[in-house]
Order: sequence, then structure tokens, then C-alpha cells
Amino acid sequence: MTSFRTGTPHEIVERALELSRADGTVVIADEESTANLRWAGNALTTNGVTRGRRLTVIATVDGAHGTASGVVSRSAVTAEELGPLVLAAEEAARQSPAAEDAQPPAGARPADARFTEPPAVTSPEVFADFAPALGETFARARAGGRELFGFANHRVVSTYLGTSAGLRLRHDQRTGHVELNAKSPDRGRSAYVTVPTDDFSDVDPAALDAGLAVRLRWAERRVDLPAGRYETLLPPSSVADLVIYQHWKSDARDAHEGRTVFSRAGGGTRVGERLAALPLNLWSDPAAPGVEGFPFLVARSSTDSLTPAVSVFDNGLPLSRTDWITEGVLRRLPTTRHTAGLTGLPQAPFSDNLLLDAGGTGTVSDLVARTERGLLITSLWYIREVDPRPLLLTGLTRDGVYLVEKGEVTGVVNNFRFNESPVDALGRATEAGGTDRCRSREWGEYFPRTAMPALRVPEFHMSSVSPGV
Repeated sequence: MTSFRTGTPHEIVERALELSRADGTVVIADEESTANLRWAGNALTTNGVTRGRRLTVIATVDGAHGTASGVVSRSAVTAEELGPLVLAAEEAARQSPAAEDAQPPAGARPADARFTEPPAVTSPEVFADFAPALGETFARARAGGRELFGFANHRVVSTYLGTSAGLRLRHDQRTGHVELNAKSPDRGRSAYVTVPTDDFSDVDPAALDAGLAVRLRWAERRVDLPAGRYETLLPPSSVADLVIYQHWKSDARDAHEGRTVFSRAGGGTRVGERLAALPLNLWSDPAAPGVEGFPFLVARSSTDSLTPAVSVFDNGLPLSRTDWITEGVLRRLPTTRHTAGLTGLPQAPFSDNLLLDAGGTGTVSDLVARTERGLLITSLWYIREVDPRPLLLTGLTRDGVYLVEKGEVTGVVNNFRFNESPVDALGRATEAGGTDRCRSREWGEYFPRTAMPALRVPEFHMSSVSPGV
């Protein structure tokens, strides 16, 4: 993304609103900066920084048959291109049929005091302590016969949202993560971990490497197992892999119309039904410590394939805590104002964080210690949907599946392809650890703010043996 020359973000928003002749207008300016490090074979390879901005204009036009919307989003817009961009959104609205999800604009409230301030930015300074510690970790790994590969990224996005109805909102989102992969010199053994961070002050590369070193030692003994159903221990990151996708597919309208796992036989939704024996609590909260998210709704389109229940007409709606599952019972499904009316369910906008608690305490190691025989999976990847009605997913294990016997890890196991529904897996879970902030390996790039427990899931279906380490 390349920065563009039209002034500060709030000035761009104001100018676009001034130029618009539509009946309603929403302007979203996203100012982004990133800093990153890459390493391979125990040595840094590249580093870089980027700056950029993206502008989205949503125009609404009232007509005899309702209100239509047009959305145009572009990066690197110059001062000369701002007017044509606004006109393009207006023309798109005029050429569109009336929008089914049309609603009155979100009501005005006091402007964010920081709306006129410059955007927040990151820089290589965010790695001031992390990079030297990483260098020391390379030396220890080299001495221990391990090769480290990985990536560290820090992203700061300042979002400015203004509307012709008077909203002036701003949110700064800081998102960082580390991915670390350790391999044996012959590349025959591999272990992986990813962790989230806001500023890298809480990331200890030496501790991450020490944990991976333990896994590589576990892998010195290999046990080949056939496909089948196994008691399986899932760490928080793998639980996030499954729960995020479940949440993405929990749109209230789809459920109401009988298309999803949350549809009730005979019509309606499963809201009010018990989904799990464990006292599962699943919720979103923009103020949740460590995984803070947007306090207001931002929708750059009404058709985002990765986000249920979003509407451009809901831009600027305030967000607060929403309980999706309480004590194992389904309580809410994501709705827009429009789909809340269609389904008769409460308004519950989609949020950008997700937390799960199942009443447990302790860590994955504590679950291992209480396992007679089972599998410990350390990461999942390449997760895809097989059947939307039961929400059957398939995917692969990678970088470490371990055999647990009599409370101890006794060796590494071959990889598998799995076939599971996250709804069924949560429903069968019999034990949970404490909830920890974590990062999904598969979906962390799109949905990085999660906190999950480790889970014990009986009869987890490993449908076939998979090659690879």
C-alpha cells in the first residue's frame, strides 16, 4: 500500500463528505503501517517497513422502491482522484437495485476527541528488545543442534469513520505476532508455535525456542498409527482454529433459513438449545483485556465472505459485550439490524474478537498428565469446509502430533487428515484448561484477537494418514 497525497486522514474524510451529493454517505479511511522481521537457518534474512492508506466511500441513494447503496474502495488515491472516487460510489448506488438491508443511519453522538489527531504508527523500534533476544536465541539453538525459521510482524491501523449523519469515530488497532519453527538438522523433525502480541514486550524468544526443543526431543521416537478416532488434546491455538470458523458460519439469517448447523429441525434457529455438556461460555467484548477490538462497527461491504451478518448501513453502531454461548447453551447468533428483524432475534453485530471459557484451569501439560492414552496436536492447517449443514471441516495436522501414554509424551506420531465439526467437537469435549490469549495458525491473519482454553476431545476423527512432517 502506498500513502497518498490528500492530507491527513480526518481531512480526507471531511473532504469526501463535502464532495458527496448522495442522500447518505459513509467514508472510512484506514491508515496502516507495518514492521517485520524474517529469519531462516538461525539468521535474520530480511526486515522491512510499509506505510499506506485505503479509502472506502459508501453512498446511499433514496428511490421510489427503497434505498440503494454503492461502495468503492481504493488505495493510493491522490487529491485529483478523490472527487471521481466519490462520484463512482454515487453512480454505483444509482445503478444498483434497492438494498434489502437498508436501514436509517446510525445516530450521531459526540465526536471522538482523537478524530483530528495524526494516525498511530509502528516502526522497527518495536523490535528494540525482541531482536537482540532473538539473536541470542539463534546462538543457543545452533549450539543445541536446532535450526530456527520464522517471522515477526507488527501492524498498526488507525481507522477514521465519518458519516453524513454526523458520526466522527476513530480506532487504533495494534496487532503483532511471532511464528517460530524449529527443525532438526536433517529436517526430519519439526515443531511450530505462534503467539500474539501488542508490542513484543511480552514475547520471550528463548522461552519459545525452549518449548520447541522439548518437542524435537519428543520426536526422536516415532510411532506410526493408523487413521481412526482418538482422544485428542487441542491447545488453545488449535481450539481457535475451529471456533473462529464456527463463528464465521453462525449467521442468524442462514440459520433461520435452514442452511447451517445452527438451524433447528422444522424451522427457526437453535438459539436456546444446549450445545455442550461442559459449561462453555463464548463471547465477544471490545473491551476484553489483551484482545481489545473495535468499539464500533465498521463494514466496508455487505458481502464479506469471511464475516457473517455485516451491513454497510450499520456502520458506526456501538459494540459491547455479546454472549454467544452461555453455560453450554446457544444464546445469540450474529445479526444486522435487518436480519434481527427477519429472524426475530436480538440485534447482535459481529465483533472482531472471540473468547471461550469452559470452567477449567491449568495448561496443556496438566491435561497431558491426566491422559491415559491419546494424541497431543500442536497445530492444524489447511482447514476447509466439506459440508455446510453439519459444518463438517477437514484439515491437516503439521509440525508435531505426539503420543501420550500414562500421563507422558512418549513419541511423535505421523500426521493425519482430520474430519470434524467444531460444533460436535465442542459438544463432546470433556475437560478444559484455563483460557489464554492465543493466535490461530490458520486464521490468525484475518482474526487475530482470541483467547481460548486447551480442550480434551474424545473420538476426534483422524480420517486418513497424511505425509509430511
